[in-house]
Amino acid sequence: MCGRYSIYDSMDDYLKQLALDLVVINGYDHERINRYNVAPSTRVEVIRPALGGLSIDRVRWGWSPFWAKGKRPDPINARAETLMTGKFFKSLWPGGRALAPANGWFEWVPDPADPKRKQPYYIQPVDHSPLFFAALAEVHPGIEPDKHDGFVIITAAADQGLVDIHDRKPLVLSPDQAREWISPATSIERAAEIVESGCRPATDFNWHLVSKKVGGAFNEGQDLILPITA
Repeated sequence: MCGRYSIYDSMDDYLKQLALDLVVINGYDHERINRYNVAPSTRVEVIRPALGGLSIDRVRWGWSPFWAKGKRPDPINARAETLMTGKFFKSLWPGGRALAPANGWFEWVPDPADPKRKQPYYIQPVDHSPLFFAALAEVHPGIEPDKHDGFVIITAAADQGLVDIHDRKPLVLSPDQAREWISPATSIERAAEIVESGCRPATDFNWHLVSKKVGGAFNEGQDLILPITA
């Protein structure tokens, strides 16, 4: 999965899709989010369990454990195949489970004639319903963001036609799986099952060419996700 996605509905729309019988314990903006080009290291909304209900937090996309800070850029993704066994994400698994709500994501495909030239594609659900990426987050409560705060999106191997776009995809959960993912009652064993086999299939999505302007982290607007001709 490449490092861009969109989240443009209101948080109420994502929460409604989850149909959770839980209280959001902190305030959040009820307006449309209108982020069509979320880039690494920027802050974006995540949903996570908290004492007494749910918390909606704007968290930096990218995370490293304290002992790896500064050694390389903070990873934005965690591979499903290794996150549970490697030491890098040990402090986030399984207690840091969170959801990154979204509407779609971008991938770049190299030009066969010139691998240095890449064409971006936008991938979204066939039914245009909200998405929920399985994520792991570290968030410290407080008025000011903590320097250790951050989150990563879990990625899985791509399947079917998505392989033609990219060999990885975000671990996209159905609303039912998303509810399980952030439930404190979900066992470690069940959470591991969701990581290993819970991703929605490629048949749930379609994709189209989009403008190369999405490559600029400061570019925004709905035109970035609209289809273009080759």
